[in-house]
Amino acid sequence: MTKVDVPITPALLREHKITPEEFERIKSVLGREPNLVELGIFSALWSEHCSYKSSRVYLKEFPTKGPRVLQGPGENAGAVDIGDGWAVVFKMESHNHPSFIEPYQGAATGVGGILRDVFTMGARPVALLDPLFFGDPDAPRMHSLIDGVVRGVGGYGNCVGIPTVGGMTLFHPAYNKNILVNVMAVGLVRHDRIFRAKASGVGNPVLYAGSKTGRDGIHGASMASDVFDDEKSKRRPTVQVGDPFAEKLLLEAVLEVLEGDAVVAIQDMGAAGLTSSTFEMCSRGGVGMKLDLTKVPAREEGMTPYEFMLSESQERMVLVVHKGREAEVIAVFEKWGVDVATIGEVIGEPRMELHFHGETVANLPIAPLVEDAPVYRRPVVFPEPQETPVVLVPSVSVDEALRTLLQSPNLCGKRWIFRQYDWSVQTNTVLGPGHDAAVIRVKGTNRGLAMTADVNPRFVAAHPERGAALAVAEAALNIACTGARPLAITDCLNFGNPERPEIMGQFAAAIAGISRACRALETPVISGNVSLYNETDGRSILPTPTIGMVGLLEDVTKAVPSAFQHAGDEIAVLGETADELGASEYLATVAGVEAGPCPRLDLERIRNVVDLLVELADKSLLSSAHDAAEGGLAIALSECGFGPARLGADLEFLTALSPTSFLFSESSGRVVISYPGSNRDAIQAAASRHAVPLEVAGKTVPGRLRVAIRGAVVLEMDVKEAYGMEEARFPRLMEVTR
Repeated sequence: MTKVDVPITPALLREHKITPEEFERIKSVLGREPNLVELGIFSALWSEHCSYKSSRVYLKEFPTKGPRVLQGPGENAGAVDIGDGWAVVFKMESHNHPSFIEPYQGAATGVGGILRDVFTMGARPVALLDPLFFGDPDAPRMHSLIDGVVRGVGGYGNCVGIPTVGGMTLFHPAYNKNILVNVMAVGLVRHDRIFRAKASGVGNPVLYAGSKTGRDGIHGASMASDVFDDEKSKRRPTVQVGDPFAEKLLLEAVLEVLEGDAVVAIQDMGAAGLTSSTFEMCSRGGVGMKLDLTKVPAREEGMTPYEFMLSESQERMVLVVHKGREAEVIAVFEKWGVDVATIGEVIGEPRMELHFHGETVANLPIAPLVEDAPVYRRPVVFPEPQETPVVLVPSVSVDEALRTLLQSPNLCGKRWIFRQYDWSVQTNTVLGPGHDAAVIRVKGTNRGLAMTADVNPRFVAAHPERGAALAVAEAALNIACTGARPLAITDCLNFGNPERPEIMGQFAAAIAGISRACRALETPVISGNVSLYNETDGRSILPTPTIGMVGLLEDVTKAVPSAFQHAGDEIAVLGETADELGASEYLATVAGVEAGPCPRLDLERIRNVVDLLVELADKSLLSSAHDAAEGGLAIALSECGFGPARLGADLEFLTALSPTSFLFSESSGRVVISYPGSNRDAIQAAASRHAVPLEVAGKTVPGRLRVAIRGAVVLEMDVKEAYGMEEARFPRLMEVTR
């Protein structure tokens, strides 16, 4: 027997996550048993991570087209027209299990992978965002996980020179043994320079470019397609090892190569490495490849064909180039000090032929491994939405509740995190971390791009369909608060074990909610990622469909900040507040209860608020805009005072709600705006035209936040004191174990 001809035992199938039924299907496809290399390839490409076999039937529901969409799902990243021949390219992905095993490298290689998805499209990356979900800060290992993940994101992004301009950080015990590390990358490219991963041209050479292949990351895709337990959480060899300086060289070399016309197709070697990249390129083009694995650059001796095909070593690309043009492509990579080698050629028959030292080690048809991979419609039990209102008798004053929330892990300032990130490199950042959405300028134009990432997992747990729709609505409001028009979304759908019917019920309902919101707000889904099996020892994470959104500012100089800017400005609240404390931060943090329905959602009203904010910004009528989300109006008003001027507010509201319900309700679609008093009539007229309720409540004042309801003062706090509490909490939290 050769090294690839080993007995296929039940134990070997279990190790490769191949079910007995799938093995019978493999034998039927091949007309024989696979050898070890072929089994490994089937295992990788039929894994949940690569094939979307449990989710594909639902993902088809997404709206993916629109007048601005240049590239939707199915490529390395999506692309949207932003005018004047420019396109924005963006995508979000997860690196959850690797980051729990080895937080620094897991997070770092997550950044590297999503950057490659963007520059493989021919786009220069201009921004990163990092939605992070951690467990209870006092849970075992959690401090080191937080520290390692943040250093990994910053270490990789900072070294490559890509600003990390936004994100979110959420804490909940459901993530104690399964943290989530989602990363979003945004890039810019000219329309006519968008590249795709579609192999073509019989006889065209196949090139490998990037770091040498090692044994790190083998079975990474399979690991990401399995539940966790204490033993699996120790699988450090399955975690890739990144080199941001190699990534920077590869980035520049790839973008230079793509300036010419020698490249036919290009694909990042991401999950499943050389296997997924080559098979997917062939599938898109309806062709095959013949590869000689002995020509793959290796950094370790004695590597086998199995290891070459399944390694997930980082900073690597596969290119198909026009025959006779390979020398000029190789010259560019060599100029940048990047390893490059010709490893095969395109063939007409849609098969993958793999050779090693003159021996054929695999011969597989393309279609059964990619487009014809198993698709499962797993049993579904839709969870009963929580609709019973919470009856709450407040046990603390509004002042005390606000102090508690300002110092809670979820609502305290996260400057400890983003101060480790270079968010101004490239000198494009107009609004950085801490605003509703980040804004960067598009150099050479007057335009700006706004970007955000958002989800409230408590809402999704309470009502998966409405909670997921609320995530899209919240992202749109974040974008619109800066004055930008929402364009499209990417997503990272983090859920538990799909073999549990209730988890598939959450997933299916969330897809329906996202689809409904995206249609209403005209924000198609252009890219994304599904991360299932986020479960450890039988306990699932909260359903976490993270939404990344990008919007367009026609004039970046009109970007609106979130904090109060000028003393004496008027303050108004857009939208209406209802008694909606269910699934709220107040209820969980102050009352210690996680129950009740998530807020109601009127997508037409959200669309009206978005349209209004875009109009007001375009007419330069606003000084600031900040949406009221987690923590309600009390937190929003406090945060409005945390800008450089440390301005407070003197406000009076006429609501019939109790002070607790009014100030801590998380009703959707509300925005706090400030503006010069001379603009009031124009703003009120616009709000009336867009059918958006507006209540003028008071003015900005130096140093103090004061709120009265029907003549009675219910909240009074010094802004600097509030800022000090909010600012100091997270550094103290992270010092506990140091």
